[in-house]
Amino acid sequence: MNSTDNISNFQRLLFILFAACLLPASASIYGQTRIESVELLAMDRPIAAGQSYWLEELTFLEIRDLLLADTTTVIVPTGGIEENGPYLTTGKHNLILEATCPAIAEKLGNALCAPTVKFVPEGNIEPPSGAMLFPGSISLRAATYEALLTDIASSLKQAGFTDIVFIGDSGGNQQGMNNVASNLNKQWQTTKTRAHFVREFYSPGWEETEKFTERELGIAESKHDGYHDDIWVTAMMMVTDSNQVRYQQRVDASLASINGVAITPLNDAVELGKQMIEFRSELTANAIRKAISDAN
Repeated sequence: MNSTDNISNFQRLLFILFAACLLPASASIYGQTRIESVELLAMDRPIAAGQSYWLEELTFLEIRDLLLADTTTVIVPTGGIEENGPYLTTGKHNLILEATCPAIAEKLGNALCAPTVKFVPEGNIEPPSGAMLFPGSISLRAATYEALLTDIASSLKQAGFTDIVFIGDSGGNQQGMNNVASNLNKQWQTTKTRAHFVREFYSPGWEETEKFTERELGIAESKHDGYHDDIWVTAMMMVTDSNQVRYQQRVDASLASINGVAITPLNDAVELGKQMIEFRSELTANAIRKAISDAN
């Protein structure tokens, strides 16, 4: 994580003055007066800073100081809740992002991860189509999804982030992120903030990760079991939580493989997933750097 130890009092003062100007004179936030709110924004941290790449795991003071230390890129990961065959839980994409987003942020060195957007377009709700044919899937209309992303990105801009990056782990997420980034950049063209849709996380991210595991790790599927599932998805999920691929139940039922690739022993499968995440996060970090550079 970036250090916040070298933030000057002058930097903090500028931040506070800017924030204070945004507060109306009659502001009352959680029962606090305008003056009390400004004092909170200006206060020194009373305790040592916690460490996390996830925005939701940091205090507002920790985020303030990271912004002042030039951690001004924030990644908005989009996942989904959908059918994934008989072994994988419906939160597959969110679980993968739980492992990959912090890895990407770490490689960038000046980035945080916004909370994962878990609800995305998954098909028509009524009459159902796509993943919505299966119980447990949750879908958003395209307009709802884009409105959600717009408000999230606008909130992050308001906080002081200058590069807001959208990535998505599922095909249905891509067009909405592209639309939102394009529209926001039109609105923000007179500001220093930019939105970036980084398609590379999904494509060619998935394809290149598959090629990497075959070429460099010698792992290749030999058949297709007929499920919305594969060894790449399964192994990356296992890095976060092997229970979410029903590891022990599959071992007990002699079904601990997918598409001809064993997911045993557990440690080996987790290590495989870590190598996939390392490769994919490096590919994505490079794409983000390029997107930000091209926008400047």
